[in-house]
Amino acid sequence: MAQVKVYGRRDVWAGSRRELSDLIHASLMSAWGLPENKRFHRFLLLEADDFVCPQRGDRYLIIEVVCFTGRSDDAKRALIRELYDRWPHDPEDLELTIVETPRVNWGIRGVPAEELALSYQVEV
Repeated sequence: MAQVKVYGRRDVWAGSRRELSDLIHASLMSAWGLPENKRFHRFLLLEADDFVCPQRGDRYLIIEVVCFTGRSDDAKRALIRELYDRWPHDPEDLELTIVETPRVNWGIRGVPAEELALSYQVEV
């Protein structure tokens, strides 16, 4: 399981949600083997005054991947590299944070996620 939050400026990114989602999910499928149908992306686009990052340009984007624990450090590095390899803009405009949590901390379809049989590997 991975949920993605994307933070950026509304005036820059509002028309690019689909392309960003495709880029992010392609990276997750390639690096972590996530299935095509496991896409959970939220765009939190803000007005310029609400997204304060004076050291960055207007295209600055923060991607936060919240996921189950279990991916190896190599898998996390692979996701970072995959995302930057696909990123068509200045690498200075992108930051990625991977936030892990135990499966017992997630409730999905009425049960703790640790009780679910998943159709994909988490331990990669």
